[in-house]
Amino acid sequence: MKKIIFFVLFAFSGFTFSVSAQCEIKNRVLADGTMVYFFDPAVFYTTKSKSLKINIVTDKEQYFIALRPMPFPDKKEGKKINDDLVISLSNHKNYKLTHYDTQYRNGDSTMQVLYLIDDQDITDFAAYEAVSAKINMEGTEFVRTYTFKLQKAAIMKQLQCFFKREE
Repeated sequence: MKKIIFFVLFAFSGFTFSVSAQCEIKNRVLADGTMVYFFDPAVFYTTKSKSLKINIVTDKEQYFIALRPMPFPDKKEGKKINDDLVISLSNHKNYKLTHYDTQYRNGDSTMQVLYLIDDQDITDFAAYEAVSAKINMEGTEFVRTYTFKLQKAAIMKQLQCFFKREE
């Protein structure tokens, strides 16, 4: 009987740890003093020649989708990226997200493009998986279309974690 109780407690503690690890929100203070909260990027698409990582970034007022495409254009060309992102969700709707910022980080070895999620669309992003994205990658082959195969629910889960924390 003691072994069964021990096993149940051990299994429950392992489950609790894995659930809390999925909602590990990180933060960083920007140069202007703004605190931003984010998750590690999740791989949504990968081939031998291209990959795309995505995560949610927020200042607790606005929510952004951060894209990290590979390969990415050099800084001179990449700063020209200013078109909106079109993302399709599993509810069969397309959403246009406004370009917010293009950043080069880690000694220009990583490019991140931020897109603002409209307040009226945030509940859909928290309820439906991401299916695909189209982005105009100025300086490369122009419009790239990514049909997601990996971690389609990552945006949804990350938003749900933020909303749980805010409650």
